[in-house]
Amino acid sequence: MSMGTGVVLFVLGAILAFGLELDIPAVNDDFIGYLLMGAGLVVFIIGLVLMTRRRSAVERTRTVGDAGTSQHVTERRTDVDPY
Repeated sequence: MSMGTGVVLFVLGAILAFGLELDIPAVNDDFIGYLLMGAGLVVFIIGLVLMTRRRSAVERTRTVGDAGTSQHVTERRTDVDPY
């Protein structure tokens, strides 16, 4: 979700900076556009980092029978998504 938000912010900033010629007193539309583009890039990179970072947990159980004749090994892997 944050990657999509970053793309939307970047596109809105590019439209404001390059596509529109607004003449609003005391507001610099180019600066606001560049600011939105920078914020969109930061949000996109944060979303990309959070998406690629996955945590995993491994639980191993080992049971050994009488005199080492039987052995039961159980392994369970769990991938935990951070969000």
